[in-house]
Amino acid sequence: MTRIDFYVLTGDDTSKRLRLVCNLAEKAIGRHQKVFIYSDSEAELSVLDQSLWDFRAMSYVAHQLLPVGHVASSMDTDPVQLSSGEPAIDRDLLINLAQQVPSFFSRFHRTLEIVNEEPAIQVAGRDRYRFYQQRGYPLQHHKI
Repeated sequence: MTRIDFYVLTGDDTSKRLRLVCNLAEKAIGRHQKVFIYSDSEAELSVLDQSLWDFRAMSYVAHQLLPVGHVASSMDTDPVQLSSGEPAIDRDLLINLAQQVPSFFSRFHRTLEIVNEEPAIQVAGRDRYRFYQQRGYPLQHHKI
């Protein structure tokens, strides 16, 4: 069963939210996990694509921003994939930035939900939390 981890940030700073995503992705690939970062916003994925290049001076997270409509496959070998589409089946970790629960979340060993205090993100995060809780998924909560 997929483990769900909620990372809750204080404040509503979008850049802090994306920096946390970069840190979590870097940590995951350090553990040899294949990461899929999902968002329903192409603009957010573009900003995150740039952030993964330069979020830390001495670090680079190998990644690929998949084009809109691209169906990911195990031929896409970068350890981190960013997409608004469907993931390949070879991914271990999902980082969800979308407002809704992705229909494919249960394919992953773990799903990370990144929430801050921006009202729309916070309300959607609470809805996703209830969704997972009502279905009996193991939930972890991390205050950042």
